Amino acid sequence: MAQEHRTFRIHGHVQGVFFRQSAKQEARLLGLTGYARNNEDSTVTIEAEGPAEALDKLAAWCQHGPSTARVERVEEKVGEVQGYTEFEVQR
Repeated sequence: MAQEHRTFRIHGHVQGVFFRQSAKQEARLLGLTGYARNNEDSTVTIEAEGPAEALDKLAAWCQHGPSTARVERVEEKVGEVQGYTEFEVQR
């Protein structure tokens, strides 16, 4: 199955609400690799790789995130596969 790479930038109340940990759990359930990190501008970036169908499911999840988050909008970009071997939370 072909691997794809997508970057999601999530805006809203998404830091301090376990967004990165929840993204890690969701990505692992979907069999995706990559990372989630907080940005200085209070957004969260998720880079993920895997099958298109699984990435579509992660994209849908990013629209709401964990129950404590308030997502305002999500930017999504397609990129080149980096070859991540696991999904991790970056500081």
